[in-house]
Amino acid sequence: MTDPLSGLTFVTSNPGKAREAAAFLGRPVAARAVDLPEIQSLDFREVARAKAIVAARALGVPVLVEDSGLAIAGWGGFPGPLTKWITAGVLGQEGLAKMLDGFSDRGAEAVSVLALARPDQREADVVVAEGRVAGSIALHPRGENGFGWDVLFIPEGETRTFAEMSEEEKNSASHRARAFEQLRRLLAV
Repeated sequence: MTDPLSGLTFVTSNPGKAREAAAFLGRPVAARAVDLPEIQSLDFREVARAKAIVAARALGVPVLVEDSGLAIAGWGGFPGPLTKWITAGVLGQEGLAKMLDGFSDRGAEAVSVLALARPDQREADVVVAEGRVAGSIALHPRGENGFGWDVLFIPEGETRTFAEMSEEEKNSASHRARAFEQLRRLLAV
């Protein structure tokens, strides 16, 4: 039986995601930054699946892509897959936290969706795995570890943001860890 993860390229420009992927898979991961068009959707699965198909066809090899973000309860799940564009742009991490100041509910979910595609695969056959962690958004960015919006997200049952945790602590129960666990189950590896 062939290993469904052999020869796989993880398409990401984020070295933190590549490092975490290698830790979750227990093996080195070939990571490659590819400028991909990203459909505008609030559906993580739709975005990840579309990116995987485009990347696999562009590179001609099996690929794994991830789409992640924050689904904020008081905003009906927004910004979802658009989190990176909201927090990396003019608004920034502090701005996102401030925009919740008028809300009594700072609840959110950290979401990671992985999509594995091969160059000759139909979109319907892409393997999709999802991980979610309930939590809340901090009043202000806190912490020095991690990357992206880790400075904002406090997992349920914790008082610290992901960025205030060690890499091992975050990886033990993060949204990305849960997505990789589900991927391994789906692929039976």
